Amino acid sequence: MKWYRLTTNIARLTRTMSELVHAKLADRGLLALAGEETRKFLQGLVSNDVEKVTHAHGIYAALLSPQGKFLHDFFILEWHDGLILDCEAERRADLQRRLTLYRLRSKVRIGEADAGLGVHVAFGDGAAARLGLPAEPGACIAFAGGIAMVDPRLPDLGLRLVGEDAAIGEALRAAGFRSGEASEYHRLRVHLGVPDGSRDLPVEKAFLLENNFEELNGVDFRKGCYVGQELTARTKYRGLVRKRLFRVDGDRSLPPAGTPVMAGEKEAGILYSALERQGLALLRLEPVQEAADTGTPLTAGDARLVPVKPAYARF
Repeated sequence: MKWYRLTTNIARLTRTMSELVHAKLADRGLLALAGEETRKFLQGLVSNDVEKVTHAHGIYAALLSPQGKFLHDFFILEWHDGLILDCEAERRADLQRRLTLYRLRSKVRIGEADAGLGVHVAFGDGAAARLGLPAEPGACIAFAGGIAMVDPRLPDLGLRLVGEDAAIGEALRAAGFRSGEASEYHRLRVHLGVPDGSRDLPVEKAFLLENNFEELNGVDFRKGCYVGQELTARTKYRGLVRKRLFRVDGDRSLPPAGTPVMAGEKEAGILYSALERQGLALLRLEPVQEAADTGTPLTAGDARLVPVKPAYARF
């Protein structure tokens, strides 16, 4: 008997998000890369295939340590004569520094994108179709002087948009999207079981496959070498994944991120994003299965938890 709740009905997951909503993500920043060797440079560094990036397609990827541990995640889109990275605003300078260390003599320019550009999200039933996009991960079109992209991780997350803040907001309102708050987007993200950068993946500690990056289209196992590739590939092909990221539902409001998840007296994982009674938790599969077999409840602080396998996951 499986010890987690299996969520299979995407429509049920998103029934409370049927309204078309847009919001600016103020916690996101942009890095611009240009130069004749830009793609070659990134291809040897990141977890996904940069050659897939075109004016009609964007990707999700990560930068790892040589030991295969998480450093940064970001979205990569084609932008004018180069590429643009949608990344964590507070950690943008660190990402730029790390990329610059690898640049050496490569003909690549790395810098902040033009002032005034921002990252927005738009979601709700039929969000992609409303802008003339297919519901395919990473599909892109030009929009309001910028770019609209179906979230390459999971189309149910809606669209990500890069462009001038005022122009993007005005165009989305004209298309029928209500102005909302970033918290509404994060509530949907947590409900779908999708991690959000260092909010959910401890830097220099987390491993991609434990955090569902393969199912979220963030890793390409056919692209060849990149930093941290050896450990990531070995983990996959030797079946060494012993932890997984789950959504957890509580019987009351959840405690803060970082709270241990307990199975009786044993620590079974750790809680990350937590919004009211739902959160994300990285759980060790074996002790949690043992707890289920013995009827031992999972807890985080005073809350009892039920782990929910994300509908997109394949474990």
